[in-house]
Amino acid sequence: MFNSKEGSAQQINCADPQDFRKVYNATMQLLFKVSFRIVNDEEVAEDLVHDSYIKANEKKLVFPSMDDAKFWLIRVVKNASLNYAKRKVREAKAYHKALYENRQHMDSGETDLLKAEAIQKTKEALNLLPDKLREVLILREYGEMNYKEIGQALGITEGNVKVRVFRAREQLAKIIGEDDVYLS
Repeated sequence: MFNSKEGSAQQINCADPQDFRKVYNATMQLLFKVSFRIVNDEEVAEDLVHDSYIKANEKKLVFPSMDDAKFWLIRVVKNASLNYAKRKVREAKAYHKALYENRQHMDSGETDLLKAEAIQKTKEALNLLPDKLREVLILREYGEMNYKEIGQALGITEGNVKVRVFRAREQLAKIIGEDDVYLS
């Protein structure tokens, strides 16, 4: 196996300081670029690349050629970078969930009162709607029925149900005069 590249014909031992330096010099820039493209953070990319070199050194890996060492390191860096990126996404989701979900359930007394008033106002406005519009909206919002089920129950088409629900919501908003309409 004789290539024109220097060191390709002889084995590369990552435990040997001279070979390790050759591998480092030949691959550092490439590995950093691969990792940086995935994690988008210079410090993290550098750490992940250095971890891959440490892994190769600690395992005392011996490669048949410089290309084999390079390809092994690329695979290790790529996988470590992808794992890091996935972990960051999971952490961000967990952080967002912990931070924002609990706040949604901690309404103040004032907010509860405003919601109760809005619900009462909405129910009163609902009674002002024509029967055809009121019944589809009640089935949709309170009965939690889908459009198809409402159509079957009332003997009208699904498209007609959608139109009626849209018109009912539109008229309800006009009667109440607000964007925040609480139906439940």
